[in-house]
Amino acid sequence: MKAVGKTESEEAQSEGSTVQEKKTKVQAAEDRRSRPAPRLNKSPIHGLWALTLRDLRKWYTNPIQLFVALIQPVIWLGLFGKALNFGSFIAGSGLTPAQQDQILISFFGTTSYFSFLACGVLAFIVLFTSAFSGMSVVFDRRFGFLNKALSTPVARGSIVMGKIFQSVGRSLIQAAIILILAVLLGMDTAHFSVLGIAGAFVVIFLMGIGLSALFTMLALRSGDWQTQMAIINLLNLPLLFASNALFPLKIMPTWLQDVVKVNPVSYANDATRQLLLGTPGMVGLPVDFAVLIGFAAILSAVGIVLSWRFLSK
Repeated sequence: MKAVGKTESEEAQSEGSTVQEKKTKVQAAEDRRSRPAPRLNKSPIHGLWALTLRDLRKWYTNPIQLFVALIQPVIWLGLFGKALNFGSFIAGSGLTPAQQDQILISFFGTTSYFSFLACGVLAFIVLFTSAFSGMSVVFDRRFGFLNKALSTPVARGSIVMGKIFQSVGRSLIQAAIILILAVLLGMDTAHFSVLGIAGAFVVIFLMGIGLSALFTMLALRSGDWQTQMAIINLLNLPLLFASNALFPLKIMPTWLQDVVKVNPVSYANDATRQLLLGTPGMVGLPVDFAVLIGFAAILSAVGIVLSWRFLSK
């Protein structure tokens, strides 16, 4: 009898506890209903920052991506830059050191081809990082994140600019690492200055915006990563080799010189070499900056306009 009474008491206590829990849940639900809804931050700057930070976080939390992204430029610097030593070729001709330096300066604007190439590799890394900015759009569409972003108050233009700015941020970080490596490997620093280095990174910023906008807007209607990869392979190598990134303009055939002069990558290389190496430019710095500013502004505007038309669920 005592055991039965104890069981009934426990059951009554359990029922009382269940009733109390239900009352607590009902009260909590009423509190939530009466609570004012949180204010949505519809600022375009807030949406742009959130989307940019999301893509950057995916990159910097994965050290393998950073390592792989740096391998190729390091190979170009360490192997190609050191193996293709024009100074050694000229030294074998029997000319005096002064004559050798004069020949190198006449072709490259500097006595060190490695320094000439190092500035080109800065453009190289921006070009290849920008090329893959469009891939982010393709994968966001494929895995459903793009549909979620389009369901929010974030403007379509902010989605495009978020992709562009995350690519530019990655380019600036990688370019800084490559520049440090180039200096350690023997890049000429005689003409380095704070203003010159700052100007070179402004050039990288402008080139990154223009190129990222180009590849992002080409991906707006693409849902297949293979198609986007084909576009990247079609454009990035011609943009690199049809520029003055690896070789000076004067040793190219005439028809290729005309192509180089309309390639915005050439103007970025030209400005970077003038700022970091003090070499005479293909054109003056004001012209280089004017071309790059126009390139970045026009392609960004076109990308935003196309996003209004082509970005859909």
